[in-house]
Amino acid sequence: MAWRYIHWLFACLLATQVAAAEGPAGNDKWLEPARSRLTADKHGLPFFPHRANTPGNGLLSVKDFDNAEVCGACHTEIYRQWRTSMMAHSWEEPIYRALLRHASEATGGTVDNFCTGCHTPIGLTTGQINSQVNRASVAFTAEHNPMPGVDCETCHNINARTGLDNGAYVLTPKANGRPTKFGPRSDAVSPYHDTVYSSLHTRSDFCATCHNVTHPFSSVAVERTYDEWLESPYSLSGQTCQSCHMPGFAGKAAIMGPDRTDVASHWFSGANAAVLDYLGQAEAAQRARESLQRAAQITFQTLPQSVAPGQRVSVQVKVANVGAGHKLPTGFPEGREVWIDFRAVDATGRELYRLGTIKDGGTEPGTRNFKVHLGDKDGKELDIEVWNATQVLSDNRILPMGYDVEEFSFEVPADAVGPITLTADLNYWPFSQRLVDYLLAKEQMRVEITLMAQVTGQIGLSPIPASGESRVASNPAEH
Repeated sequence: MAWRYIHWLFACLLATQVAAAEGPAGNDKWLEPARSRLTADKHGLPFFPHRANTPGNGLLSVKDFDNAEVCGACHTEIYRQWRTSMMAHSWEEPIYRALLRHASEATGGTVDNFCTGCHTPIGLTTGQINSQVNRASVAFTAEHNPMPGVDCETCHNINARTGLDNGAYVLTPKANGRPTKFGPRSDAVSPYHDTVYSSLHTRSDFCATCHNVTHPFSSVAVERTYDEWLESPYSLSGQTCQSCHMPGFAGKAAIMGPDRTDVASHWFSGANAAVLDYLGQAEAAQRARESLQRAAQITFQTLPQSVAPGQRVSVQVKVANVGAGHKLPTGFPEGREVWIDFRAVDATGRELYRLGTIKDGGTEPGTRNFKVHLGDKDGKELDIEVWNATQVLSDNRILPMGYDVEEFSFEVPADAVGPITLTADLNYWPFSQRLVDYLLAKEQMRVEITLMAQVTGQIGLSPIPASGESRVASNPAEH
């Protein structure tokens, strides 16, 4: 027991030191207890329930921010990459906007700021967000209320954070009265704006502010992508979010700048090929597919060499998270799903067994999938109404560098023709077709099912055994 106490004491001391180094007193990893302190101070959360702050916690001026195209005049390659990303489209993304409309209407607008603060930070902090805007169509706001998504001015005007979730960034477009950009270079010089080195931009906790999401009223952990990384081997080995999602390339960060071997790419490749395709970003969609295909492996455990007709055969399938520095899948619990589509086919092409197909716009009942499930106060699972979430019902997603083994069992028909070919596809979609049809109406968007990995194998058919032998083979548990 003594060693457990020592371990606990060391952990407490370490946590205290980290909290002191990273932010103001009372600002710990979770939303509590900071929320109770901040909500009592009307100036503490000026964009409640979002946690964004500005200098003096007042509204910023739209004039303080440049359009991303202005940045692109000098940062041409970086701008070209960013323009095709989900970051660039975060405000006008149709699935998000449809969900936002439902959430705003269902809650009487109480979550308006919360949802928009990470999809258009400039829109929030300049006071352009209200229920009317949030409930309007993408086409309407593009014409009448144009706002940027997560753009150059958003990320490079953040100079601090006040927490690790719910948009706890400090947006500072000017320092000392001059346009200032914060970034990962100590030797960056610009004739257009001041440049300041920011160690925050080199660390994963920069991403945490929007990639950890806590329900602002029930405190349930809705998304925990940053924490999943923090508690992974990737964090311990020094690999950051930027290592995977902003890998370096040789070139210039700005046209007048020096040649560098490690310019941070701004593709921000993730896993949303479906929406990127819908938005006409074919190359970005392909990068998302390639990212998914690097993330996982699927294999059969030892297969039997042969099986007799009439016997029941069991096959174990191993799914490993080999490339994602967070759980597989991560983010957006209403949609993200990875699953196994397993099928057995005999030599004539006859399908003997299948589990994991799509029925009525979703994976069929019994599908072996990997997903987090949120529930309301009565334990009812929520498909869309995440604003009612009070608990996590289950979470069987695969940990970074972890794996899961699923078993499939079926009976070989007496008239099957050997050999039997087994195929297991590991599939992913960012949201089900059923959800998209509900949000956008049918035929508006086809949700791509991305094949992450596949494995095939064969089992031979042995001669039909005598009745006694058949009973022995079919009932190994009796021995």
